[in-house]
Formats: sequence, C-alpha cells, structure tokens
Amino acid sequence: MSSSLEEPWPGDWNRASLGLCALQALSGGPTYGYAIITALEQAGLGTFKGGTLYPLLARFETAGWVDVEWRPGESGPGRKYFSLTPAGRTELDRQRKQWHTFTTSTTAFLATAPDRGVLQ
Repeated sequence: MSSSLEEPWPGDWNRASLGLCALQALSGGPTYGYAIITALEQAGLGTFKGGTLYPLLARFETAGWVDVEWRPGESGPGRKYFSLTPAGRTELDRQRKQWHTFTTSTTAFLATAPDRGVLQ
C-alpha cells in the first residue's frame, strides 16, 4: 500500500501531505471527493476518509483555491465536483516548491553521519 513493507505511513506524514496531494489530484480537472481519495490510495499514499478530506476541500474553497459545482447524478445521487481556480494552481505550484525544498533538506539531514547531525 504505502511502503515496501506494506506498513501504513505514519498518520502525521499523511496529514502533512494531504493538502498538497489533494491540490495535485485536482490539477487534472474537476473531480469529486471519492475520486480524490481513490487517486491518493492508488498512488500508494494511504487511506483517507471523507471526514478528513471534505473539511480540507471546504477550507480550500474559502481560501479561493477551488470552485465547487453540484452535478446531478446519471443513475444516482448528485455529486459535488471540485476544480482548481487560478489561485489554486498558483498555490499548488508554491506548495510543490516548498515540499521539494523541505524533502531535499530532510533527506540531506537524514544522510548525515550520526555524530555530525546534532549540534554539540
């Protein structure tokens, strides 16, 4: 699922990356919550619940990063579709750059010799 040992990622890692990954999932065009959750799971990022994702999407709407549109269902109930706004695309680009810098720094720190990694 999420690692070579099939252990779930630590929850705090998932919480830290969910916003960025949800924005990325929306970068391909309008989609709905369950499809976002499925895309994250298929990418090996873990399992997320709607109760975690939907409040995040509501915050993104408030921030002006996503637009929400209700679409009637063809053979069932309607769905809320979420799409990135221009401000959302700008935010996605900003967060991608930050994430790259953060993970590069973290990887470099983890690669230091144990006796050199901490100030004495």
